[in-house]
Amino acid sequence: MKIAIIGSRGYPYVYSGYETFVKELAERLVLKGVDVHVYCHKNLFHSYPPLVKGIRLHYIPTIERKSLSQLIHSTLCILHTLGKGYDALLVVNAANGPLGIIPKMTGTKTMINVDGMEWLRPKWRGLGAKYFYFAAKMATRFYDLIITDADAMRAVYLKEFNKDSRVIAYGAPDISRQSFELNALWGLTSGEYYLVVGRLIPDNNADLIIEGFLQANSGKKLVIVGDVPYNDEWADKVKSVSHPDLLFLGYITKASELMALYQHCFVYLHGHEFGGTNPTMLKAMACQCAILALNTSFNREMLQDGTFGLFFDKLPASVAQQMMKLEEQPEQVSELKNKVSKGLTEKYNWDAITESYLDAIKSLAHKY
Repeated sequence: MKIAIIGSRGYPYVYSGYETFVKELAERLVLKGVDVHVYCHKNLFHSYPPLVKGIRLHYIPTIERKSLSQLIHSTLCILHTLGKGYDALLVVNAANGPLGIIPKMTGTKTMINVDGMEWLRPKWRGLGAKYFYFAAKMATRFYDLIITDADAMRAVYLKEFNKDSRVIAYGAPDISRQSFELNALWGLTSGEYYLVVGRLIPDNNADLIIEGFLQANSGKKLVIVGDVPYNDEWADKVKSVSHPDLLFLGYITKASELMALYQHCFVYLHGHEFGGTNPTMLKAMACQCAILALNTSFNREMLQDGTFGLFFDKLPASVAQQMMKLEEQPEQVSELKNKVSKGLTEKYNWDAITESYLDAIKSLAHKY
């Protein structure tokens, strides 16, 4: 069986959730005898090996425009697949929804992992938001199978587009225990800081969490990991907040240091508002963090309605209130840490996820 994976930056260019997804899935599919071809952004690579770990790689250029680069790249990739004998194409990112018309015209079977509700993200206001909504709608018309990574996202597509989807979650990482001495540089004490990890964008709500933390007048610190790789007025405003117990660490590139920050925090705060199964939350669960998350349908699904974490409403006062409660009840924090990893069921296991994708690919390939 021969498949192509399109829409990520490529392999093994691990940058974000899509690239991690491609790496984890492609490597496992190869071990199961699938002929896997991954399409890569040529400009992101310094060398161009045609084969890595049994995965066949195709390096396709694009026009470097911030908002159009990925769409142009995906278009060229899909055109490249024509006549190559693929049994199925696996495309990621709902932005590529309209492109499904190309393989549809040639009879090639397709599936798309649509990810989150990009049309609701503040950074895509106006025309961008309208395009993402249109693209998601076109995906439901042109692709043979829609894949959502959470039951709550399946519900969104049913409501918005009257289209059912197959739910296949994102996988949790394998985590080893990290020594806290790695973080001595930052002057942190184990169990004496809250942790936020994520891009500094409005829908991750770092500003809300910071305001709530300051209202709580906590004796602990608040550590913010993450930034944006471009000049941004909103991110600059967030980083301008000055307080002796507030630390902005920017990007942490060493995985061992990031895992240590997770494993030794008092509570991990998750303000991500849109999207399905969130990789950052999965890391927190795998690191046995006590989790306090924004009350959304996606976060409630991952934490099983409060079994494996607690929630705050989208108000600074709610963040502050929950922080004060947890500091007054450290035994509850310990209880959450002891049981949170049990929430990582087979649904979030990469081997089980690979089997689900393999089954979906086989079903598509034989559906003529």
